[in-house]
Amino acid sequence: MTDTLQQELLIRRMIERWAVWRDAGDWERFATVWHPDGVMMATWFQGPYAEFIRVTQEGWAKGVSILHFLGGSAIEVADERAIAQTKMTISQRGMVEGVLCDVVCTGRFYDFVEKHGGEWKLLHRQPIYEKDRIDPVDPAATVKLDAAVLADLPEGYRHLAYIQQRIGYTVKLDMPMLKGPAVEALYQRGARWLAGGALER
Repeated sequence: MTDTLQQELLIRRMIERWAVWRDAGDWERFATVWHPDGVMMATWFQGPYAEFIRVTQEGWAKGVSILHFLGGSAIEVADERAIAQTKMTISQRGMVEGVLCDVVCTGRFYDFVEKHGGEWKLLHRQPIYEKDRIDPVDPAATVKLDAAVLADLPEGYRHLAYIQQRIGYTVKLDMPMLKGPAVEALYQRGARWLAGGALER
């Protein structure tokens, strides 16, 4: 096994631990995947990882249900830095217009990863939101969405934003999607950082 492949596998292991420990509510171990300067960017939260853990715990206590499933990864390693892109789905369950629904959003985790203390840690996570949908949990039920509100939300995560706004979150509406200037700017930021530049938050 080459050293590059070994490093990629170690990064992938960290990414998988993020998803398993976060969704299991294993907060103590979840905290260990993060760089001390780690930042989480999500539709409903943007900020330091410790604060992300705190508000996620608060959401758990209120019954907020958000889970993650991972697909394949493509990882670029440059010395003690790496950019990792991992296919993922975000699944959120909650009440929408009085109907219990599941929202599933497909996208990628775009991760700035750096070695700290000899281990790969998550320095900055920026999801890319590609497409989503909403379905009643009961297949016999129907849900009527506010078409005007939905139309004003970003195409890549409009249903996710819809449910999150309905349960009281302030949603960031300029996140990277499959295409467009936001995702192109993200790729450029990643390339500059991987080449040794400063991290542009």
